[in-house]
Amino acid sequence: MAKSKTKFPVIGQALKDISVNSLLPVYFFFGVDSYDIENCLKLLEKKIAPLIDSEFDREIFYGEDKNMLDIINFASAFPFGSGKKFVLLKDFEKIKDKKNLINYIDSPAEFTVLVIINNGDISNRDSALFQKMAQKGCIFEAKELKGGNLVEWLSGYAASKGKVLSIDNAQVLIDITGENRTMLEAQLEKISVFLNEEKVISLEVIRSLSTALKEYTIFDLQNALSVKNKTESLKIAFSLLDKGAEPTYIIYMLARYFTGLARINELKEKNIPQQAAAKIVGTHQYYYKDYLKARNVYSDRDLYNAAESLLKADVSVKTTAADGKAVISLLIAEILK
Repeated sequence: MAKSKTKFPVIGQALKDISVNSLLPVYFFFGVDSYDIENCLKLLEKKIAPLIDSEFDREIFYGEDKNMLDIINFASAFPFGSGKKFVLLKDFEKIKDKKNLINYIDSPAEFTVLVIINNGDISNRDSALFQKMAQKGCIFEAKELKGGNLVEWLSGYAASKGKVLSIDNAQVLIDITGENRTMLEAQLEKISVFLNEEKVISLEVIRSLSTALKEYTIFDLQNALSVKNKTESLKIAFSLLDKGAEPTYIIYMLARYFTGLARINELKEKNIPQQAAAKIVGTHQYYYKDYLKARNVYSDRDLYNAAESLLKADVSVKTTAADGKAVISLLIAEILK
């Protein structure tokens, strides 16, 4: 069966509408980016708070504990006070009687703001329920920012905090922290405290902060692997995993690293300037010298072996229930054998 191509407005549109317009009676948020969903929810709660007269008119439900009819009945009942009601339904994907929501969407209670959160994507976008939501303009998708869009967001977020973060340095911070925007926001908060009144977030500041906080980064793991130090590599990898790094993130970053190493000799033969070469291999110019040293350590056969090991590890974490530390331990052992 062909996958549905139906597209819904992105959640950024809801953020704009909530800020400037009156509230909708129903909001349905879904998608993989929990950061934007949480931000939208916070904005909604802030806007509706002055309109609620009684705490009895504020309720949170969870999909696995309730059925849709119970929630609809609560949303349809008159408020205790003279103001609005706020009803939040989380984990909508666990609700079994979803179809019962269609009639309510068609004629919602004017005194209630019902917010529904579906974790992750929805598979049946063309269903009557979601088409009804689209017709009413109350469904919004939270798409995860990737690549250049994420880099631009991070640089812009830093600017909103009164700091200057270049595009290149934003990419380095993403490489160190990962693509989770909640984690990136937390790192920027640490940097802001670290800088105090200083405005510019330089590469040196990012590096010194990770050292000052005694936190390992993915670059530390790359450096340990670059000299084939197995003990240090395992120590750093375990630290990254213990601090919340996903095995898939470590595998992805190492795949990018070894792919970059594989291109070094070609770039040297073509006399590509180091600044341009650094961009081609996917690193900051500051780190390119480390790539050159590592390429002298890894033969073509070593790099082929690393590529095979990374592919095997990637398949393992995505298709089995193998422990993350076990997968990464085996990966490092195979790369360095």
